[in-house]
Amino acid sequence: MVGGRRQRPLRQRGACAPPGRTTHPMDMSAGERKGLSLFALIMIGIGSIFGSGWLFGAGSAAQVAGPAAVVAWVIGVIFIGMIAMSYAEVGSAYPIPGGMARYGHLSHGPVLGFLTGWAVWIATASLIPIESIAATQYMTSWSFGWAQGLVDPATHQLTLSGTAVALVLTLALWLTCFWSVQLLARANTVLTLVKFAIPVLAVLALIGSGFHPSNFTAHGGFAPYGWPAVLTAVTTCGVVFAFNGFQAVVNLGGAAKNPGRAIPLALVGALSLGLVIYLALQVSYLGSVPPELLARSGGWQGVNLNSPFADLAGLLMLHWVVTMLQFGAFISPAGSNIANVASAAYMVTNLAETGFFPRKLAAVHPRYGTARPAMWLNLAFSVVLLVTVGRSWQALAGVVSAAMVISYLIGPIAVGVLRRTRPDLPRPFRLPAAGVLCPVTFAFAACALYWSKWPETGKITVLTLVAAPVAALVLRRRARSASGGRQAGLLRQFAPAWWMIAFLLWTAAVSALGGKDFGGRDVLPGELGTVLIAVTAPLFYFWAVRSGVRAHAQGLTGDPTPAEAAPAPAATDDDARPMASV
Repeated sequence: MVGGRRQRPLRQRGACAPPGRTTHPMDMSAGERKGLSLFALIMIGIGSIFGSGWLFGAGSAAQVAGPAAVVAWVIGVIFIGMIAMSYAEVGSAYPIPGGMARYGHLSHGPVLGFLTGWAVWIATASLIPIESIAATQYMTSWSFGWAQGLVDPATHQLTLSGTAVALVLTLALWLTCFWSVQLLARANTVLTLVKFAIPVLAVLALIGSGFHPSNFTAHGGFAPYGWPAVLTAVTTCGVVFAFNGFQAVVNLGGAAKNPGRAIPLALVGALSLGLVIYLALQVSYLGSVPPELLARSGGWQGVNLNSPFADLAGLLMLHWVVTMLQFGAFISPAGSNIANVASAAYMVTNLAETGFFPRKLAAVHPRYGTARPAMWLNLAFSVVLLVTVGRSWQALAGVVSAAMVISYLIGPIAVGVLRRTRPDLPRPFRLPAAGVLCPVTFAFAACALYWSKWPETGKITVLTLVAAPVAALVLRRRARSASGGRQAGLLRQFAPAWWMIAFLLWTAAVSALGGKDFGGRDVLPGELGTVLIAVTAPLFYFWAVRSGVRAHAQGLTGDPTPAEAAPAPAATDDDARPMASV
């Protein structure tokens, strides 16, 4: 509802919805679902967490933070765990496939819904090419001359031939989910079991080949570059990027047989197992680097390997481990991209259903049930990203991680808004102590965005706020074409989103003026920038919650009001229930 006017109901047919059905996922009981099992959902989460992050994360984090990189993984999983649990409450109450692109609309209305949905789409679609870049970089460990020429040894960036190989891999991996969601579950389960064994074997082999405890204290001690470097490693070295696999559980959890139970259990299981393996990988990497290489490089910042684990195994003469890792460099990205392609398609479908993307992008193939137009758009975006800024995994991971952090902001806010506006809403999972945890989680996310460092914070702010004028154009065109009733004014529809615009501009400004350790001009030296962000973040949180409550009172949100929330009759093939009225 907008301005009291009932709009045409929107059909919710996700990226992999069954053909011939237009039922709203929220209207379907667990017994009526023919979707993913809990085990399959956990496998999707683990498969997404063990993508290219484990191939590069330990090496990148060690280069930035030294041995203290192990602390970055603990901080990262706590941060992601808090975000994931807030999304678990909203996701179990609204089990919408690709729901992370829709929750901003449900809590604040169309404008914020598009801003957050845009950020979520960018973050998710960007994962498709980065997995191909990871596989290409690991090909440099092959003995073939052409493979060693895929990455420039001086800049550690893809060469022209490397970019071409990454493009081919992107297309090949994208095709994995082109035909059916069932292929997603079947193929991902097998791939996850295989690629789970590879990092475990790599850890055992590296530790068994010779472990050097002195590496953890030599060359500057445990934290040679200070604790700000540890915080930076959380968002720029693949830590957030690795654990971001939780989004696949939330986005695809709407297709589970019992979302209320499956989503929180799959999140806890996937994140817990992920932390154990990533800590083992980090410790084994730190302890296995030859001390002479560390001394020759002048410390951890000088250890820069194109294919960290494969190159390290080669130095240790573990040729079978090199071969295994070369195989894993294809298996891991392929397994993650199965979920990435499906999740990104859901994002486009949701944005199309709300009217901000062309409706044709939400079209579902009548036989295979996949949103092929949405998938083609994501492929085009992936190609553009790869040939413009995707010159290396490390370069793209920092930008993608910052976009991910922005996409996390709406989770705790949606919990705060819906607790006030829909207290009667069935919540199979309730976040404990939400009144305290939600503002703390939002403040944590705000700090993580600051830790992404300038100029990445500025780049992602501009990229996100590009959606604001697009939203204005769409709403103006909708107002002109509206017949009958009264369309809500543009300023009124933008009112619930001003907090987000102000927050992003404020964070970017503090980042630009922040300490040198965070890429700023050192006007706010040391940790002063982090403190300033942490202190002001709760103010933005309560502003956001208040804006959401007002948006509900004014009928701007896509969530039905209590008067409209009466049980609906059973859905038929011709029944198109409202997902959101825009």
